[in-house]
Amino acid sequence: MPQFAANLTMLFNEVPFLDRFEAAARAGFTGVEYLFPYAWEADELAARLRDNGLVQVLHNLPPGNWDAGERGIACHPDRRDEFRDGVARGITYATRLGCPRLNCLAGIVPKGLGRDDAEAVFSENLAYAAGELARAGLKLLIEPINHFDIPGFLLTRSDQAMRLIEAVGAPNLYLQYDIYHAQRMEGELAATIARLLPRIDHMQLADNPGRHEPGSGEIHFPFLFGEIDRLGYDGWIGCEYRPAGDTAAGLGWLPGR
Repeated sequence: MPQFAANLTMLFNEVPFLDRFEAAARAGFTGVEYLFPYAWEADELAARLRDNGLVQVLHNLPPGNWDAGERGIACHPDRRDEFRDGVARGITYATRLGCPRLNCLAGIVPKGLGRDDAEAVFSENLAYAAGELARAGLKLLIEPINHFDIPGFLLTRSDQAMRLIEAVGAPNLYLQYDIYHAQRMEGELAATIARLLPRIDHMQLADNPGRHEPGSGEIHFPFLFGEIDRLGYDGWIGCEYRPAGDTAAGLGWLPGR
């Protein structure tokens, strides 16, 4: 059976970020993820994890200027040095937090750059990051994101991600399969998960439309959870959705509740 991790960027926004660790633990979660740890001291985050009996399952590499609309810089040819500095910073945090995997956001294709050229830059940066993470005993993930939510994002489909993974050829490079993004771009969720499972190291979920909790939209999650369980996936599924109301009150969808 998969394990469900609370995404603290999106869940428990009723309280300040550092208080969300306790809120997640009180709601029954044993694992957490969030977009970025870099605004807080690693020791403070590690203490919140320890004090609440939680494990950190995922965070992202630095994305560039998020507040200015950047969604990763891994496909930007003029940002290679910044990307490499971010890899080092991400490894430092992941090591301190006991986080075994880091997601690398591909980024929005820069104006004037062809998508093939952007892919080549992304591939080069993935090879570098995978090597650095391997030396630290960490896994590197890439995540297709739908082009409705982030227009111009380079990596949008699972087959594109698999092609890049195979081209880079790093044994610690895996797919992060986000059910919400995949539904918007591809559908065929159960069949795609079954086909790609050997290379999937992490999943995330939200329903569609609205990116709210399971049961709010068109995805038949009871069936999908059954299929994921039948396939033998026992890793983490990050709950990366926008609660339609109070977070804790909306957790009735969790299996076993």
